[in-house]
Parts: sequence; structure tokens; C-alpha cells
Amino acid sequence: MAKKSSAPTKTAQKSAPPSGKAKLADLTHVQVEGSAELSYNGKKIALPVMHGTAGQPALDIRPLLPQFGMMTYDPGFGSTANCRSAITFIDGDKGILRHRGYEIADLAERGDFMEVCYLLLHGELPTPIEKAEFEQMIIYHTMLHEQVYPMMEGYRRDAHPMAVMVGIVGGLSAFYHDSLDIADPEQRMLASHRLIAKMPTIAAMSHKYSIGQPYVYPQNHLRYAENFLQMTFSVPAEPYIVNPVLARALDRILILHADHEQNASTSTVRLAGSSGANTYACIAAGIATLWGPLHGGANEAVLQMLAEIGPKKNIPNVIKRAKDKNDDYRLMGFGHRVYKNYDPRAQVMKKTCEEVLKELGINDPMLETAMELERIALSDDYFVEKKLYPNVDFYSGIILRAMGFPTKMFTMLFAVARTAGWIAQWKEMIEDSEQRIGRPRQIYVGETSRKYVPLNQRGAGKLRAVR
Repeated sequence: MAKKSSAPTKTAQKSAPPSGKAKLADLTHVQVEGSAELSYNGKKIALPVMHGTAGQPALDIRPLLPQFGMMTYDPGFGSTANCRSAITFIDGDKGILRHRGYEIADLAERGDFMEVCYLLLHGELPTPIEKAEFEQMIIYHTMLHEQVYPMMEGYRRDAHPMAVMVGIVGGLSAFYHDSLDIADPEQRMLASHRLIAKMPTIAAMSHKYSIGQPYVYPQNHLRYAENFLQMTFSVPAEPYIVNPVLARALDRILILHADHEQNASTSTVRLAGSSGANTYACIAAGIATLWGPLHGGANEAVLQMLAEIGPKKNIPNVIKRAKDKNDDYRLMGFGHRVYKNYDPRAQVMKKTCEEVLKELGINDPMLETAMELERIALSDDYFVEKKLYPNVDFYSGIILRAMGFPTKMFTMLFAVARTAGWIAQWKEMIEDSEQRIGRPRQIYVGETSRKYVPLNQRGAGKLRAVR
């Protein structure tokens, strides 16, 4: 049985990170307030209770194994904090998402993706001069080494774009040897700038290759989202004019997906980075994790669901199935594992979706089905009571389809946006002197000690068919 005991308040101390920047503890204000006393088999131990600036307190279980001989069990790490971070805060019950203290809706409505990238990396919004210098640095690195293009042509044209992105991003470490030393702050930042800059180029390049069109190089006079659009959709035979409404919509999508705390892909990047792996390898690991349909593939699943539903006349039957407790049918893009209230990103995305559809004047039966589903979800008592509101994936899938992005590219666009967050989290992990190589424990449930039996004494067994 645990009980809280009084203890003097103290601020966690740690040595300065390799970059010479402010200590992580100074940014997060982690405090130890009280302790939880545990007893087992006559032994007692007091575990410190740690508090950040917001969110739930955490029990420091580090003394548990060496002093108590006991581990914790938490499949999926849903109740375990694996790090201290000053980057992103989420309160799913209240529908809050903040980056460095700034509300996500405020950043998406009033800022742009380059500002958010700078904020995630450096902890503060840039001054006009800092923003101009940062944008120029990103623009300078948007081109790819020419030998990367033959790498692309080693893939089949019908390969999934995420398969291509995992390989190409991981392979960048073979080209940029001047940014592999993670102990060097300058090389870490150089690798960070390169990855943020080159991700749209890689994404657009994979799309062009898949449809048999020539690659389109980045243009230094265009902004980040504008450049992405022109590399993806322009052709050499005619001029391409960037639609400002679509560019702003894409920029918002990138902002809303830039970081989302310690999710599966971000935790993977941190875990890979804890081994000392180079930046490119760590981000490739994050891309591979994001590929999963339970993570980054959600907006792609929304479009697949809408295609299966068909015309609007089929919606009543779909709604009936969704409400049936005995039917495992699930509406994709509604509700969220983290947000038990309205997804704060969805409010901005809904507005953006309306702007894009109005600008393009698209008459698409699938989009009509989507809008009818949205109307029902926002007004039907069943959905409102269970808080099954449309989430960010629902609207982003509709927007990207309307803009002309093929469904297979949706998760890749997610990766382009999330690279900024992955890098910020990786950088923070590297500069945290308390960070150790990741080594989760396990509860072993296999066979105990057995003696080796020679091959000729193991019996004939059954021959399995070889396919």
C-alpha cells in the first residue's frame, strides 16, 4: 500500500548538456515533492514523487530494482514517463496541445511552419532576423546530392512511398559525412537543418518517380509549403502558379502534425538516438514506425473507409453499424486515443478544409459523403455523448485528396511535418545528461533451464510442406 510522506522540495540538478545551452532541468522545472512508500515481503522503500510544470506527477521508480529487487509492468508504456521534456504538452481530457507553451490553434492560425520548426528546435519563437536566417538556411539545403536520384530508381515504381522514404532518409548518412558526429552541436544542427529541408524534396521525388514524370528541383524563391507543391505537381512543359489558399492549407497541415509528445514514432527516435546512432538513422526509424496504420496511416484509412462507404445514401446503414455494440465496425477519423474531448487540431483543420473545398469548387461524391458524416457526428446524440468528434486525420485526408495528393502519399506528408518534432525531441534527448541507452525490462514467461538433446535423439517429428 502506498502512502504519501512529507519531504523537502528540491529542484532536480544535472550537469550542462554538450551544447552549453540551458540545463534541461531549468526549462522543465522538475521538482521532487514528497514520496510514495511501498512495502513488500517486509521491505520498505520510499520512491520520490516528481512534478513538472503541468500534467500528472510521476513516481521515480529508478531505485525500485536495485533496492527492492522488483520491476514495473506497463505494456505500451501508457503509464510510464520515459523522459523529461520541455517541448510539447498534451492534456487529452481538456483537449489541450501546446508547443513550448503556445496553443496549437494559435500557432496554426497566426504563425507558419518555419516559425514552429524554429520554436521546437530552439525553445522560443524567432525574431524577424532569426526567422529570415533560419528560412534561408533551410532553403540552402533543399537540394539533394545528385547520387540520391539513382538510389530512387532502384525501387519499383509502384513501391509504397513510405518504403522509399525509409530507405532514402536512412541512406543520407552515406552522403553527408560532415554531420554524423552527434557529440558536436554544430554537426547536430547541420543534420537537423538538412533533414527538415530535404524531406519535401524526397517526398515529391518519390511521387514523380511513381507516375513516370521527371523530377522537379526546388526553387529558392518559394516558401516551404509552396516549394513542396511545385515540386509535387509542376511539369517542365508549362509554368506552375502556386495557389496561395492551397499553400496556406498545406502549411497548416504541417504545423498541426509537427509534434505530438511521446508517441510511438517519437519514442522510437529517442530510443534509437539513445544508442548514439546518427541523426539520419534515427529519423528513418521514426518514419518506419509512423508507417503503421495505427499511427501515421490514420488519414489514409479515412479515405479507404469513405471509398468503401460509397454514396451518401449508404451512410444511415454505416451509422447503424457504428452504434451496434455487437458489430466491430469502426468509423475511421472519429474520436482519438489521447483526446477525450475535441481534438484541438481538428478545429483549425475543419476551417482549413472548408476554405480549400470552397477555393477548388470540387464536386466529389467521396467528399460529399465525408461532409455528411461530419454533420451527423457533430449533431447525433450518440456521437456527442461518446465524444466521437471528427479528428485531425478526418479533415486532413479530405484536404489532401482535394489538393490532388494520392492517398499513398498521406503518411509521407505526415512524416515531412513530424520531422521537425522528431529532431527537436532527439536533440533534447542528446543534450539531457540523465539520458541512458534504452533498455526496457521484461517479465519472462518462457521455459526454464533445459538440457541440450543431440539431434539424433530428438525423434523423427513431422515433415512440414515447403512453400
